[in-house]
Amino acid sequence: MANSNLPRRIIKETQRLLSEPAPGISASPSEENMRYFNVMILGPAQSPYEGGVFKLELFLPEEYPMAAPKVRFLTKIYHPNIDKLGRICLDILKDKWSPALQIRTVLLRSLYLSLCVIVQLHTFLPQKT
Repeated sequence: MANSNLPRRIIKETQRLLSEPAPGISASPSEENMRYFNVMILGPAQSPYEGGVFKLELFLPEEYPMAAPKVRFLTKIYHPNIDKLGRICLDILKDKWSPALQIRTVLLRSLYLSLCVIVQLHTFLPQKT
Protein backbone atom coordinates (compact mmCIF):
# COMPACT_ATOMS: atom_id res chain seq x y z
CA MET A 1 0.00 0.00 0.00
CA ALA A 2 2.27 2.73 -1.24
CA ASN A 3 -0.25 5.45 -1.92
CA SER A 4 0.84 8.48 0.11
CA ASN A 5 -2.24 10.46 -0.99
CA LEU A 6 -4.58 8.21 0.96
CA PRO A 7 -5.82 9.28 4.35
CA ARG A 8 -4.32 7.27 7.19
CA ARG A 9 -7.74 5.90 8.11
CA ILE A 10 -8.21 4.25 4.70
CA ILE A 11 -4.74 2.71 4.93
CA LYS A 12 -5.45 1.30 8.40
CA GLU A 13 -8.88 -0.05 7.41
CA THR A 14 -7.41 -1.67 4.30
CA GLN A 15 -4.62 -3.28 6.30
CA ARG A 16 -7.18 -4.70 8.73
CA LEU A 17 -9.34 -6.07 5.89
CA LEU A 18 -6.32 -7.84 4.43
CA SER A 19 -4.94 -9.18 7.73
CA GLU A 20 -8.31 -10.04 9.34
CA PRO A 21 -10.74 -10.90 6.54
CA ALA A 22 -14.42 -10.99 7.46
CA PRO A 23 -15.98 -14.47 7.25
CA GLY A 24 -17.37 -15.18 3.79
CA ILE A 25 -15.95 -11.95 2.37
CA SER A 26 -12.80 -11.23 0.39
CA ALA A 27 -11.93 -7.59 -0.28
CA SER A 28 -8.80 -6.21 -1.87
CA PRO A 29 -7.95 -2.75 -3.15
CA SER A 30 -7.23 -2.19 -6.82
CA GLU A 31 -3.56 -1.59 -7.63
CA GLU A 32 -4.49 1.37 -9.84
CA ASN A 33 -6.81 3.07 -7.34
CA MET A 34 -6.61 2.24 -3.63
CA ARG A 35 -10.08 3.74 -3.10
CA TYR A 36 -11.61 1.03 -5.29
CA PHE A 37 -12.07 -2.46 -3.81
CA ASN A 38 -12.80 -5.73 -5.55
CA VAL A 39 -15.08 -7.72 -3.26
CA MET A 40 -16.22 -11.35 -3.34
CA ILE A 41 -19.02 -12.57 -1.07
CA LEU A 42 -19.90 -16.23 -0.62
CA GLY A 43 -23.61 -17.05 -0.58
CA PRO A 44 -24.68 -17.87 3.00
CA ALA A 45 -25.37 -21.49 3.92
CA GLN A 46 -29.00 -22.58 3.92
CA SER A 47 -30.06 -19.67 1.75
CA PRO A 48 -31.13 -19.49 -1.89
CA TYR A 49 -27.65 -18.02 -2.50
CA GLU A 50 -25.74 -20.94 -0.95
CA GLY A 51 -22.84 -21.98 -3.16
CA GLY A 52 -22.92 -18.69 -5.04
CA VAL A 53 -19.97 -16.35 -5.37
CA PHE A 54 -20.96 -12.72 -5.79
CA LYS A 55 -18.68 -9.98 -7.07
CA LEU A 56 -19.14 -6.46 -5.76
CA GLU A 57 -17.34 -3.19 -6.12
CA LEU A 58 -16.79 -0.77 -3.28
CA PHE A 59 -15.56 2.76 -3.88
CA LEU A 60 -14.49 5.26 -1.22
CA PRO A 61 -15.27 8.83 -2.32
CA GLU A 62 -12.85 11.67 -1.58
CA GLU A 63 -15.16 12.73 1.26
CA TYR A 64 -14.87 9.35 3.04
CA PRO A 65 -15.46 8.89 5.98
CA MET A 66 -17.82 11.87 6.01
CA ALA A 67 -19.62 10.34 3.01
CA ALA A 68 -20.67 6.70 2.67
CA PRO A 69 -18.84 4.30 0.36
CA LYS A 70 -20.49 3.37 -2.93
CA VAL A 71 -21.23 -0.36 -3.14
CA ARG A 72 -22.86 -2.40 -5.86
CA PHE A 73 -23.18 -6.01 -6.94
CA LEU A 74 -21.45 -6.76 -10.24
CA THR A 75 -22.84 -10.30 -10.29
CA LYS A 76 -26.44 -10.40 -11.46
CA ILE A 77 -28.61 -11.24 -8.46
CA TYR A 78 -32.34 -11.41 -7.90
CA HIS A 79 -33.09 -9.87 -4.53
CA PRO A 80 -35.73 -7.42 -3.25
CA ASN A 81 -33.08 -5.07 -1.80
CA ILE A 82 -30.82 -4.98 -4.87
CA ASP A 83 -31.86 -3.16 -8.04
CA LYS A 84 -31.13 -4.23 -11.62
CA LEU A 85 -27.93 -2.15 -11.63
CA GLY A 86 -26.67 -3.96 -8.52
CA ARG A 87 -27.19 -1.07 -6.12
CA ILE A 88 -28.01 -2.14 -2.58
CA CYS A 89 -30.87 -0.60 -0.63
CA LEU A 90 -29.11 -0.42 2.73
CA ASP A 91 -29.73 2.30 5.31
CA ILE A 92 -26.05 2.74 6.23
CA LEU A 93 -25.23 3.54 2.61
CA LYS A 94 -27.79 6.32 2.63
CA ASP A 95 -29.33 8.33 5.48
CA LYS A 96 -27.96 6.19 8.34
CA TRP A 97 -24.31 6.59 7.36
CA SER A 98 -21.98 7.65 10.16
CA PRO A 99 -18.25 8.44 9.95
CA ALA A 100 -17.84 6.01 12.87
CA LEU A 101 -18.69 3.12 10.51
CA GLN A 102 -15.91 1.34 8.65
CA ILE A 103 -15.45 -0.51 5.37
CA ARG A 104 -15.64 -3.84 7.24
CA THR A 105 -19.03 -2.90 8.72
CA VAL A 106 -20.38 -1.98 5.29
CA LEU A 107 -19.24 -5.30 3.82
CA LEU A 108 -20.66 -7.36 6.67
CA ARG A 109 -24.01 -5.58 6.48
CA SER A 110 -24.03 -5.97 2.71
CA LEU A 111 -23.63 -9.70 3.21
CA TYR A 112 -25.96 -10.26 6.12
CA LEU A 113 -28.71 -7.74 5.47
CA SER A 114 -28.79 -8.21 1.72
CA LEU A 115 -28.35 -11.97 1.42
CA CYS A 116 -29.28 -13.43 4.82
CA VAL A 117 -32.58 -11.57 5.10
CA ILE A 118 -33.94 -14.07 2.57
CA VAL A 119 -33.05 -16.92 4.95
CA GLN A 120 -35.09 -15.26 7.71
CA LEU A 121 -38.05 -14.61 5.41
CA HIS A 122 -37.95 -18.19 4.19
CA THR A 123 -38.49 -19.52 7.72
CA PHE A 124 -41.70 -17.51 8.09
CA LEU A 125 -43.24 -18.33 4.74
CA PRO A 126 -45.61 -21.30 4.64
CA GLN A 127 -44.10 -24.33 2.95
CA LYS A 128 -45.99 -26.19 0.23
CA THR A 129 -46.66 -29.80 1.14
